[in-house]
Amino acid sequence: MTSSRSPIGTLLALSSALAFSSLAVWGKLAQQLQLPTYTLLPWRFALVALVLFGFGAARGPFTWRDRRVMVANGVLYTLATTCYFLALARISAGATGLLLYLAPAFVVLYVWLLGRRPHGVQLAAVALTALGLGLVVGLPGAGDRDVLGLGFGVLTGALYGAYLLYSERHLHFPPLAATAWLCLTSAIGFGIMGALTGTLGVPASAAAWGVIAATAVFPTLLAVPLLFMAIRRIGAARTSVLATTEPLWTVLLAFLVLGEPLRAGTLAGGALILAGALLAQRVPPGEPRSEVEVTPPAGL
Repeated sequence: MTSSRSPIGTLLALSSALAFSSLAVWGKLAQQLQLPTYTLLPWRFALVALVLFGFGAARGPFTWRDRRVMVANGVLYTLATTCYFLALARISAGATGLLLYLAPAFVVLYVWLLGRRPHGVQLAAVALTALGLGLVVGLPGAGDRDVLGLGFGVLTGALYGAYLLYSERHLHFPPLAATAWLCLTSAIGFGIMGALTGTLGVPASAAAWGVIAATAVFPTLLAVPLLFMAIRRIGAARTSVLATTEPLWTVLLAFLVLGEPLRAGTLAGGALILAGALLAQRVPPGEPRSEVEVTPPAGL
């Protein structure tokens, strides 16, 4: 039974957002250790898949069609995560985390292209996120002047928006089962990419294994269950609102751990992008609700 006033639920939702936000910092630390992306990601998702399948989270009366749906969901997630790390290699962790939050605006756009006209409030949300994007991209700091990196950041938002829309429309399975199949698909996909690029390997240092374990535990095994527990206590709508604090945690962690500057353009643009993400899920009184709910992303 949900209650919008549960302080424990609020704490769980904020803790989930904080755990998700650590991914960008772990990614940057992996770069400092010269740990290849296509070594980090296959091991991250393989470890999580091993745990979830090992504890029976993926069991169920699933048909082959059900499994294909979950694998397709994993493919979209893998593509979005690939672009996220390509952006992270070229621009700051803070800017990468903020650009991910363009996803709700892309969902509004996709819904429109599919023939369902969005509400006026949702169009206003797109305008806010576009303005915020202009500040983040148009006023780059010293660490964010890579056009290709910014492009990958925007593409991450576009692909993650497609992942959210696909999940809303087709993914009606137990969350941990869907997560297990997503992680298995991602582990295989990133393993193939690592083999093709010659960067797949077994880390030799304890520090590298520490980063891999951290990405498996904090933004995956810890963050996802916390998110589900928060939804059970305070509902999906309030949880998704609290999830919009994730990029703010990313910027703060990047400042505290990596020493990335708190740039005015990033902060102002990030505030507008977050405002757009929040506004995208609002429906004015008296207006019919769209078939597809627009919720902020819950991390990669």
